[in-house]
Amino acid sequence: MDTIDEGKSNRHVAVTNMNEHSSRSHSIFLINVKQENTQTEQKLSGKLYLVDLAGSEKVSKTGAEGAVLDEAKNINKSLSSLGNVISALAEGSAYVPYRDSKMTRILQDSLGGNCRTTIVICCSPSSYNDAETKSTLMFGQRAKTIKNTVILNVELTAEQWKKKYEREKERNKSLRNTITWLENELNRWRNGETVPAEEQFDKEKINAEVLALDNTINNDKFASTPSMPPMPGMLGAGLNDVEKEKCEVELAKLFKQLDDKDEEINQQSQLVEKLKQQMLDQEELLASSRRDHDNLQSELTRLQLENDASKEEVKEVLQALEELAVNYDQKSQEVEDKTKEFEALSEELGQKSSTLASIDSELQKLKEMANHQKKRVTEMMSSLLKDLTEIGIAVGNNDIKHEGSGLIDEEFTVARLYISKMKSEVKSMVKRCKQLENTQSESNKTLDETEKELAACQLRISQHEAKIKSLTEYLQNVEHKKRQLEEDVDSLNEELVKISAQEKVHAMEKESEIQSANEVKEAVEKQIHSHREAHQKQISSLRDELETKEKLITDLQEYDTHISVDKAKELQTLHNLRKLFVQDLATRVKKSAEMDSDETGGSAAQKQKISFLENNLEQLTKVHKQLVRDNADLRCELPKLEKRLRATAERVKALESALKEAKENSARDRKRYQQEVDRIKEAVRAKNMARRGHSAQIAKPIRPGQQPVASPTHPSVVRGGGGVLYQNSQPMPIRGGGAKQEKRFVQFKKESVAFV
Repeated sequence: MDTIDEGKSNRHVAVTNMNEHSSRSHSIFLINVKQENTQTEQKLSGKLYLVDLAGSEKVSKTGAEGAVLDEAKNINKSLSSLGNVISALAEGSAYVPYRDSKMTRILQDSLGGNCRTTIVICCSPSSYNDAETKSTLMFGQRAKTIKNTVILNVELTAEQWKKKYEREKERNKSLRNTITWLENELNRWRNGETVPAEEQFDKEKINAEVLALDNTINNDKFASTPSMPPMPGMLGAGLNDVEKEKCEVELAKLFKQLDDKDEEINQQSQLVEKLKQQMLDQEELLASSRRDHDNLQSELTRLQLENDASKEEVKEVLQALEELAVNYDQKSQEVEDKTKEFEALSEELGQKSSTLASIDSELQKLKEMANHQKKRVTEMMSSLLKDLTEIGIAVGNNDIKHEGSGLIDEEFTVARLYISKMKSEVKSMVKRCKQLENTQSESNKTLDETEKELAACQLRISQHEAKIKSLTEYLQNVEHKKRQLEEDVDSLNEELVKISAQEKVHAMEKESEIQSANEVKEAVEKQIHSHREAHQKQISSLRDELETKEKLITDLQEYDTHISVDKAKELQTLHNLRKLFVQDLATRVKKSAEMDSDETGGSAAQKQKISFLENNLEQLTKVHKQLVRDNADLRCELPKLEKRLRATAERVKALESALKEAKENSARDRKRYQQEVDRIKEAVRAKNMARRGHSAQIAKPIRPGQQPVASPTHPSVVRGGGGVLYQNSQPMPIRGGGAKQEKRFVQFKKESVAFV
C-alpha cells in the first residue's frame, strides 16, 4: 500500500470542464510472484498487472490549455495505440504494434501473452457524451473477442528435461519403426506378394502403445507440478465420505444464507439511495420550475421579437416570390421570341433548300447543253478540216486536167459558201458558249452563297436550340424552387394556425376553469380541424388557380402580360391576408402574456402547453431562417444567370462578326480560285488548239512564185477563199482560190482565228 500511495503522490491531477479531479496519466501497478519447491527444485512464476487508464478527452469539451492540453494529447495517443493493439489481436493479424507506445510495451504480456485479462469499462449515460460512450463500448466489444490459451509458467529442472527428452526419443523411435514396417509392407504389396494377416500392420496395437507413452508423459508432467497448499476449508480431508458430504451440504446452506443476507442488505441500501435520489430530484424540480417560471416571461418577450422578425422574413420571401414571377414572365417572353426566330429561320432554310435544288437542276441542264454544243462544234470543225484537206490535195495535184477547171471553180464557190455558213455558225456557237459560261459562273456563285448561307443558318439554329434548352432548364429550376417556397410557406401557415389554436386553448382554460379539459380539447381540435380545412381549401384553390394560369401561359402566350398582372394582384391579397393573420397572432400572444403576468403560479398542464408552444415557435423560427437562406441563395444565383445570358449574347455577337469576316475571306478566296481556274483553262485550251493546229497545217504553196512558208510579219495570202489561221500568234496558211477578201476575226473561247 505504501508503494501505491507513493505512485498516487507522483500522479498529476488537474481541473477540467468535465472533471474536477482529472488524472493526467495512466497508473500501472505490477505484482511479480515467484514460487520455488525446495525438494524438487521446480519454479513457478506469475505477474499481476493492476492498471488504471486515464479517460479519453475531447478538447472542445474539457477546455484543456497549455500543459493540460499536452497531457491530453499524450493520453489520447497512448489510448489510440492501445486500441490498435486490441483490434490487431481481435483480427488475429501476424503483426501487433506493441512498440507504438510505452504503455502497450509494458502491458504486452498481459494483453496477448500467456495471461487472463479482465477489463472494466467506464461509460457515461448522458446523451451529451454519446460519441465517447459508443467508441468505448466498441473497444470493449473488440477486446471481448480476444481468446488466450493459458499455460502454467513452470521452469523445469535438468533432470526433468532429461527425462522428457528420453521419453520423446522413445516415442520418435517407435514411430520410425511403424513407418519402416508400413514401407516394407507397401513394397511387398507393390511387388505382387500377399502379406499374411499375422505380418500385417495392426493399427489398434500401435495406437495403444502411443497412448501409453503419452499417458506416461502426462503423468510425469502432473507429478512434476507442485502440489497446491491445502485450503483452510479442506482440513477434514481425512474424514469419511459420508461425513464429507454432510459437511459440504452444511457449508453450501451456510453460504446460501450468507448470499441471501447480502442480497437483502444490497436491496435495502439501494432503496435508501433511491429515496435520497428522489428527494434530491424533487428539490431540483421545484427549483427548476421556479427558474422556468422566471425564464418564461423573458422567453415570451423574446418570442414576440422573433415573431416580428419572422413577419419581416415572410415579407422578404413574398418579395422574392414576386421577383421570381417577374423573371419567369421575362424568360417565357424570351422563349417565345426565340421560337419565332427559330420558325422564321426554318422557313428561310426551306426556301433556300428549294432554290438550291432548282439551281442544281438548271446547272445540270446547262452542262448537258454545253457538252452537246462542244461535241457539235468539234464534229463540224473536223468535217471542215477534212473538206479543206481534200480541196488542198485536189488543188495541189499537178496531174489535174485543164478540162475540169470549170468543175473546180464550181467546187470552190460551193466551198466558199459552205465556209461562210460555217463562220456564221461558229460565231453563233461562240456567243452561245459565252452565255453558257456566264450562266455557269453565276450559278456557281449563287450555289456557293446558298451553301454558306445554309451553313450559317444551321449554326444559328444549333445556337438557338442550345439557348432554348438552357432557358427551359432555367425555367424548370425556377418553377421547382417556387414550388418549394410555396410548400414552405404553407407549412409555416399551418404551424401558425396550430400556435394560434394552442393560444386560444390556453386563454379559454384561464377564462373558464369550470369547464372540463375534455370539452376544451374537443373544441380546440374542432377549431384546428376547421382551420386546417379552410387553409387546405385556400391552398388547393390557390394551387388550382396557379395551375390554370400556368396552362394559360403555355397555351395562350399572347396574354402573358395580363396573367402576370393577375398573379401580382393575387399575391398582394395573400400578402395582406398573411399580414392580418400575423397581427391577430401577435395580439393574442400579447393578451396571453398579460394574463400570465397577472397570474404568478401555473398548473403543470399550463407549463406543458407553454413548453409545447415554445417548441413550435422554435421550429417555426428554424423554418423561417431556412427560407431566408434559400431566398438569399436564389438572389445570389440570379445575377450569375444574368451574367451568363449576357456572356451568351456577347458570344453570339462575336460569332456573327467572325462569320462576316469568314464570308469576306471566302469571297476573296473564291475570286482567287476563279482566276487560277481561268488561267489553267486558258493554258489547257492553248495546248489543245496547238495540237489541233499541228494536225491541220498544209505547207505546200498554191501558186508558183509564192512563198512556201508564211512569215510571222507578212502572212501569206490565198486567193479564192484561202486564209491564214493564227494560233498563239503563229500563222498557219490555208489554201483556197478566188479574189482577196477582207480580214475577219472570230474568237472562240479566247482563241483567235483570222480569215483573209
